[in-house]
Amino acid sequence: MLTLFSSLGTLLCCALPALLVSLGAGAVMASLVSAVPQLVWLSEHKIALFVFAGLMLLLSAMNSYMNRNGPCPTNPVERRSCLRLRRLSRVGLYVSLAVYAVGFFFAFLATRMTQ
Repeated sequence: MLTLFSSLGTLLCCALPALLVSLGAGAVMASLVSAVPQLVWLSEHKIALFVFAGLMLLLSAMNSYMNRNGPCPTNPVERRSCLRLRRLSRVGLYVSLAVYAVGFFFAFLATRMTQ
């Protein structure tokens, strides 16, 4: 869950402002920044934010890999629950990776492409 929250932080920092400005909603972005001034702080510290989110993703991926064949209970109901939770965890990791990639693109690559 921490990987998903940190990945969403990368979206708030970099992808959301780029999307709003590219859609011509600069006024919406200005009012959003005035209502939530922490967005400016996130944008100013985007390198630290991306490093933290990347480390959380790496730790989550390592944990998921290490426990991919971990034991589940022998009770059929608990076993299904265990396997379903393992699948959900893997899906959450993939969603977090996708969100991180989108944020990384808008934070570092899209600005270089427009120059």
